[in-house]
Amino acid sequence: MPALLTANSSDYSQTMLTRTPAGAADEAAWISQAQRSDARAFESLYRLHVDKVYGLCLRMTGNVSEAEDCTQDAFIQAWNKLAKFRGDSAFATWLHRIAVNTVLGRIRSSKREQDRIQAVADTSAAPLALGDVGELRDLSEAVDRLPAGARHVFVLHAVYGYSHEEAGSMLGIATGTSKAQLHRARRLLAQQLKQQGFEA
Repeated sequence: MPALLTANSSDYSQTMLTRTPAGAADEAAWISQAQRSDARAFESLYRLHVDKVYGLCLRMTGNVSEAEDCTQDAFIQAWNKLAKFRGDSAFATWLHRIAVNTVLGRIRSSKREQDRIQAVADTSAAPLALGDVGELRDLSEAVDRLPAGARHVFVLHAVYGYSHEEAGSMLGIATGTSKAQLHRARRLLAQQLKQQGFEA
């Protein structure tokens, strides 16, 4: 197993800072080498994709610690399943599907997500504190407060650009359900931002 996958979660920020740009040819070569158990090639793939995989996990969980755990688990699974990657989709898409499944698996196996949502629901009537953090932070906090289903679809479709068909496939829901959840997410976001004094 590549050494980076066993590093402490505090190494994520350093990993993101030190990764180097790579083209499609480099990525294809690394995938081919990693499929032959070349740990250094997989380490290069890790450095190339870890920031977006972590960002996806963070947006879906709304929790830094959970996101770090899910990111590490996703890459461990990717290493173990790499021989099955056939290039039918982009490698990033394949990784994102693994990350989404990792997050959903954690949610199903624990009640922490439900507890977090309940805690948000209990305080939803309280206005959000406004300061000098700007609209981007307010939007980010509003996304974190969305119910899980709406948040997951919003992250995959509106943030990462996946189609409703792709998002539905990743989440195990129908395309129509994905569209409905996106509509719900946008409505709830508009309500939250309006409460904070932002115009729709």
